[in-house]
Amino acid sequence: MREIAFRTRFGLNIVGLKRDGKALDGAVVDESLQLGDIMLVVGNWRQIALLAKRGRDFVVLNMPIEVNDASPAHSQAPHAIFCLVLMVALMLTDEIPNPIAAIISCLLMGKFRCINAESAYKAIHWPSIILIVGMMPFALALQKTGGVDLVVQGLMDVAGSKGPYLMLGCLFVMCAAIGLFISNTATAVLMAPIALAAANSMGVSPYPFAMVVAMAASAAFMTPVSSPVNTLVLGPGKYSFSDFVKIGVPFTVLVMVVCVLLIPVLFPF
Repeated sequence: MREIAFRTRFGLNIVGLKRDGKALDGAVVDESLQLGDIMLVVGNWRQIALLAKRGRDFVVLNMPIEVNDASPAHSQAPHAIFCLVLMVALMLTDEIPNPIAAIISCLLMGKFRCINAESAYKAIHWPSIILIVGMMPFALALQKTGGVDLVVQGLMDVAGSKGPYLMLGCLFVMCAAIGLFISNTATAVLMAPIALAAANSMGVSPYPFAMVVAMAASAAFMTPVSSPVNTLVLGPGKYSFSDFVKIGVPFTVLVMVVCVLLIPVLFPF
């Protein structure tokens, strides 16, 4: 592959080579090409499309799956950027609620023809919505049955008399522990009522407690199932469960220390 200057000629990088149904290890650029070899390339979609049209010695089996999800109106990019900036500005000024700001921006994108109804529908990530909607009744059930009060009482027995800083640390540890087994989104939905009830029991502001839950749920480093991003890189990177634990635990401890010390400064008790 190095001799034919594939990257120079076609503007694409070869990242994998499959021969007789098996992926070859090592530096594939030094492999001699044989009839029937399948190459995995990375590069600009246009370059891949040109390879499909002009490549006499290569057959493009399929285009990237993202091609079907690409924006149908590339020329409207300035309008899309304007809508995004407008949404952020409305959220920062607190003039209107955040959901209303997001809806206004979405409607403007439709008005400027940045996206059509079909593309907008495809952009909705239904698994995340179903997960959040499914966890909300579970969190409500914990409140109705006294489960939240039971957990809060346990936290108060452990850290209630030692100040809100220790309570923040306990909440962070709980979120991190739950995040070992379920996604970070579900963890946040489940832990939010507990954090707010703990703040109410201590007679302090709920803002730092809610922010700690948000940050702890986002610090999903310790297992492959803690976040979709972790699951995404698990296979291609050939990582094991222990790899995430070895790297994730120190990072989680570091984030916990920073959050417990810094969040009360930004959101006082």
